[in-house]
Amino acid sequence: MKQVTQPSVLTVVLNYRTPDLTIRAVEAALGEMEGLAGAITVVDNDSGDGSYETLVKLVQERGWNRVRVFQSGRNGGYGAGNNFGIRQGLPEGLVPDFVYILNSDAFPEAGAIRVLKEYLQAHPSVGLAGSRLHGEDCVYHQTAFRFPTFFSEFESAAATGPISRLLRRYIVPLPEPLEAQTVDWMAGASLMLRHQVFEETGGFDERFFLYFEETDLSLRAKRLGWNSVYLPQSRVMHIGSVSTGMKSWKRMPAFWFDSRLWYFTKNHGALYAATATVAYVAGATISKLRRLGRPDDGQPEHFLKDLVSHALRCAWHRRIAGHGSHEST
Repeated sequence: MKQVTQPSVLTVVLNYRTPDLTIRAVEAALGEMEGLAGAITVVDNDSGDGSYETLVKLVQERGWNRVRVFQSGRNGGYGAGNNFGIRQGLPEGLVPDFVYILNSDAFPEAGAIRVLKEYLQAHPSVGLAGSRLHGEDCVYHQTAFRFPTFFSEFESAAATGPISRLLRRYIVPLPEPLEAQTVDWMAGASLMLRHQVFEETGGFDERFFLYFEETDLSLRAKRLGWNSVYLPQSRVMHIGSVSTGMKSWKRMPAFWFDSRLWYFTKNHGALYAATATVAYVAGATISKLRRLGRPDDGQPEHFLKDLVSHALRCAWHRRIAGHGSHEST
């Protein structure tokens, strides 16, 4: 690929059975790309419901010359779909300076994309920049985080005041930053990264089907010397969980447990992953003892049982295979 001469942005919008929302997100992005070099790539992640054809038709009818629509050919998940879109580059084989990842249910507000781009241009040590996400009611959506650890697993499961105060510097969700702030990682619904970061890290790890992929990418970038910065001046309205259906889950799907276990195993080792699960169980036991006779804490059904059985099943598979790497189940 050839390199463009002025800083450019490739916006990637991943679609999975949400063509109407995707077109709305693209329209919002187009408005905020006005005056910026670059293009928009829409990737249909093998929806199988006519989404691809619908998107192609709508883009053509609206005369959006800056927008290209691709079919990934397989539903490999969030990371795989975004990797596919990023690797298409800009039209005519050009390489973008920055990649802006936008969820199909996220809508950039005035200046949102430009703020991210200009911050990255002005701060060469920053590899990723993320927006403030909020709902249709303008209420902040949790966006900025610390990396998870076995301490954070214990704290989040225990959900007890004294324990949370003792382990406050390990709590994964950060209080809403009101100014630009260096963080460990940010939600991927509106996230800009340097193309150089994509190249150096190899992009998203496609073993994560869904969840933990942006956490993992940010950790790998940090280990290479790239900081992540949350920018509240970049505001994006986000509906949330439309493609995944997470809000209607009664039971956590297996791929969530796969992603969680792979994150800890890959980045910290199998022993650490096991310790993190034990820490969560210990915290959950404390929480259950405190809530005896009271309603549950709103977790998905059988969450603790599924977490433990998944970990034991994966440990057994590793033993049978005779190696220590995590096998997705």
